[in-house]
Amino acid sequence: MRSLCAYNIKDVKMYFIVRVTASQEKITADILQNKSKGKDNGIYSIIIPQGMRGYIIVEAQDEIACRDLILNEPHVKGMLPKPLTQEEIDKVLAKKQQSQDIAPNDLVEFFAGPFKGYKAKVINTDPSKDEITVELMDVAVPIPVTTKSNMARVIEKAEKV
Repeated sequence: MRSLCAYNIKDVKMYFIVRVTASQEKITADILQNKSKGKDNGIYSIIIPQGMRGYIIVEAQDEIACRDLILNEPHVKGMLPKPLTQEEIDKVLAKKQQSQDIAPNDLVEFFAGPFKGYKAKVINTDPSKDEITVELMDVAVPIPVTTKSNMARVIEKAEKV
């Protein structure tokens, strides 16, 4: 008699990228979590990846389980047809290393965006949103502007007291 190799289908986990309305990731994830709570529907987790606006990741048993979960839900626009591998998920979820540490009173220069070429003084930083609030230099009226920190580079660090 031959021995057969059997796999428990419940041990197989697939990761699907679900497109959602931008800035509605948390609300959509909460709706989907409440829909799958307490049911054995093949959904293992729902992930909101940092820095990926308009997307959430659903860890599911198979594509059918994921499609059943997102069917006719508000803010859901669809899902990518190909599941991600564990290695791809690890890359997506790896925390971004900030190449520079921007602090209040630092002088920065914008190398991208609408303020490209301008220099500014940092007033405030918000690491959770990856944003900085700056006052542009060399303008008639200095107005505080909030922008993404990845559009600027530090040209002069503030002196520590």
